[in-house]
Amino acid sequence: MRLAPVGAVGAAALAATWSAPALAPIAPPAARALGIRTRLGCARGIALTFDDGPHPAGTPAVLEHLDRSGVVATFFLVGEQVERFPSVAAEIAAAGHEVALHGYRHRLLLGRTSRALDRDLDRATALIEDATGRSPACYRPPYGVFSLGALGLVRRRGLEPVLWSRWACDWRARETPQSIARRATAKLRAGDVVLLHDADHYCAPGSWRRTVTALLAIVESATALGEPLVSVTQST
Repeated sequence: MRLAPVGAVGAAALAATWSAPALAPIAPPAARALGIRTRLGCARGIALTFDDGPHPAGTPAVLEHLDRSGVVATFFLVGEQVERFPSVAAEIAAAGHEVALHGYRHRLLLGRTSRALDRDLDRATALIEDATGRSPACYRPPYGVFSLGALGLVRRRGLEPVLWSRWACDWRARETPQSIARRATAKLRAGDVVLLHDADHYCAPGSWRRTVTALLAIVESATALGEPLVSVTQST
């Protein structure tokens, strides 16, 4: 058997190590081993979280439904969208919801250097603070994919890495409000973090409309369990 050159083996090992956190969204044991939170930090409550906003139509529609239901949520904001729609970001905070960080550019982290990501997070944080008057405490990477370097950097910045325990796949064009609600609430239990989207900047056009339609059923399923709907940091 012909052995690979030592250099190639070493490079492959380094690449595997760098990419190891990428398994966390689909492998809860990997997330636990890396200390990435996928569930709430207490025994009570369920957290609805929304990625990729703000969106000029999707976010207000979500906010209206949440207000009608009297529940709070966490919005992981993208800096470039806050830059475009600062007043919508301000509405999120004014309504009492938690604002969290989803980066400035919605790009996969595996090919980004720590220095580039550091600049990205600086820019996004400044925009969110200017628009909302709040400093985000949590970070979720684009597509939920961390690199080892990104995970370390986020923690050095004092941000808590947060993923999810339930996802509705509401970004896909073929989903319906019924399938979104069904997937988001399947085996739902106390401590779950539910991933939804209030924007379609990076996914199927108009996908937020189906999410908005599904929201009532999702909220009803959560409250039927007798669990409060809380923000991510409310639960810590």
